[in-house]
Amino acid sequence: MENPKLATLLLAKSYAEKGDPDGWFEEFYARAGGEIRKIYWADLEPNPLLIDWIGRRPVPAGRRAVVVGCGLGDDAEALREHGFDVVAFDISPSAIDMCRKRYPGSPVEYVTADLFDHPAAWRRGFDLVYECNTIQILTGPNRVRALNAIAELVAPGGEVVVSCRSRERGDDSQTFPIALDRDEIDGFVRAGLRETHFLAYDDTQDPPVPHFFAVYARPD
Repeated sequence: MENPKLATLLLAKSYAEKGDPDGWFEEFYARAGGEIRKIYWADLEPNPLLIDWIGRRPVPAGRRAVVVGCGLGDDAEALREHGFDVVAFDISPSAIDMCRKRYPGSPVEYVTADLFDHPAAWRRGFDLVYECNTIQILTGPNRVRALNAIAELVAPGGEVVVSCRSRERGDDSQTFPIALDRDEIDGFVRAGLRETHFLAYDDTQDPPVPHFFAVYARPD
């Protein structure tokens, strides 16, 4: 039986060798043929830390949120349920099609878009930006490009919530996905945002996988 993680690694590597390091996303989702079970990394539920964080904060009417690399839409729907007007985008049209079929009639605006070439109106246009595991599946200069592009979606007075795998400083492992160390995630501060919350924790997998959950705010 094929190892799905190894197959994904080989797929990503093949696209990187062709000079298209992000092109594998669409092929991965298209191969699933709309079968959710084939998206092996999907939890099919929103991030519980995100739910806890937004559940302790009032959401005034009209607040806009965007979910970066929305996958199958669980986090986008959770933000909608908590009162945000939500845009959720992914570079893969097949992923967006799966979201629309999974949540027919949802007011979430599911959009096919490229983080590096998104609509100009999105720049500093969202009160909440949610980034979960996008940077870690990129390589080389695209990691810094992605972090800066995500930061630029945050409106004055808005926040970006970041959830990702983590690694220790000095760990140069290139094992896919490539986790972020503290210096790398601090790029949000270098991008002009202020850290307001930071949690380093181990998840419930066996063996546990270390993660960061952090929040950064743009001054008014």
